[in-house]
Amino acid sequence: MNPLPLLETPAKSILRRRSVRPLTGLSEGSGTVSRGAASTLHILHRSLLVLFLGLALAAAGADIIAHRGASHDAPENTLAAFKLGWEQHADAVELDIWLTQDGRIICLHDEDTKRTTGVAKVASKTSLADLRALDAGSWKDPRWKGEKLPTLEETLAILPRGRRLVIEIKCGVEALPELGRVLKSAGTPHAQLVIISFKFDVCAQARALWPDIPVLFLSSFKQDKATKAWTPVLDELIARAKGAKLDGINISYKGPADASWVRKTHAAGLKFYVWTVDDVATARQFLDAGADGITTNRPGWLREQLGLPRP
Repeated sequence: MNPLPLLETPAKSILRRRSVRPLTGLSEGSGTVSRGAASTLHILHRSLLVLFLGLALAAAGADIIAHRGASHDAPENTLAAFKLGWEQHADAVELDIWLTQDGRIICLHDEDTKRTTGVAKVASKTSLADLRALDAGSWKDPRWKGEKLPTLEETLAILPRGRRLVIEIKCGVEALPELGRVLKSAGTPHAQLVIISFKFDVCAQARALWPDIPVLFLSSFKQDKATKAWTPVLDELIARAKGAKLDGINISYKGPADASWVRKTHAAGLKFYVWTVDDVATARQFLDAGADGITTNRPGWLREQLGLPRP
């Protein structure tokens, strides 16, 4: 990833000056300040205050999102990981959903269950009951033995007030009717929900169905070995998101994104989120650039390292 240029803080800017010219209007030896000099000092003070407040608000406004829950410490996409994510002061928890053979929504990242349960069952070809019978915790650590693949209903039931759930739709648009049923039944305020997907048609239809739920278009990047060019380019992502009236983009940090991407996305009236960042330097660079959210496997640790206030 190209290094993000760090924003220069006022302190650094001042320290870099080799000399400081005296303000005009000071009465030599009198200790008094003329009206012009006082005005200059007042303007300088206000400018620095606004700058510091702006930087503080930008940092405080960035969401820390727990990737598949607090998945560094607990088995991903389980109730244990989701609860731990909120205990670690994540603003939101991200999870992945598939539609089962019998039309229910299960929380699972991969298309099948082999990696996280040791048993290979394709979610879309397996009933909810059979998927729920699997142990989704032992692969992480024996102490998590017995953790189940949760349903979306179970997850919504433990969503704390004031926190959000970021729902990544891994399958296609076929999941949207059941998703709508679950959301209506749970009665979760739409302000606590976000929908994301790598599939543009899913994003577009979700936006049409739920205008008041934020929808973000997910993207990763590929680099041509010969030309070193990255695809997709930012202009394409912005055009697609704006064309479908989405709320923003959510991109991998492993690619061409830098501070200019954040600025250009914001200039287009869109939000900028980045995934999945587990090192402080990268997170700090995106935070200083004004990113709206950072997805991480280590929400508590990263928040502490960045010095961000708790939600």
